[in-house]
Amino acid sequence: MTVSAHASIAPRDDRESYTITDLSAEFAVTPRALRFYEDEGLIAPERRGTTRIYSHRDRARLAWILRGKRVGFSLAEIREMIDLYDVGDGRHTQRAVTLDRCRQRIAALEAQKHDIDAALAELHDFVSLVETRT
Repeated sequence: MTVSAHASIAPRDDRESYTITDLSAEFAVTPRALRFYEDEGLIAPERRGTTRIYSHRDRARLAWILRGKRVGFSLAEIREMIDLYDVGDGRHTQRAVTLDRCRQRIAALEAQKHDIDAALAELHDFVSLVETRT
């Protein structure tokens, strides 16, 4: 299954472990991307020789990483949000921080959209002005 740009966190799977090929195919990412996230400390697959074995936790974290990237969060922001899962307060802090970050991102994107709409209107007016004087 591939996760589209508009999909939510991938549905649960009853398997206990995943290979790099499994997760690459499911999330439509390259093995290199998975290794990068591992190097960044965002996921931590078990190693059996040279083979990486990904857990449910790694899979869930990968879903968070990809969703966060799609909506414009930095890797540092994503790391902060997913690491808060382990605080031990029933994910209360994780939810609160994630909601705050998402609301801030929404506000920033809405401001950008307003600025883009204003620039487009100005350009349309300018084009109309230039066309009528030709």
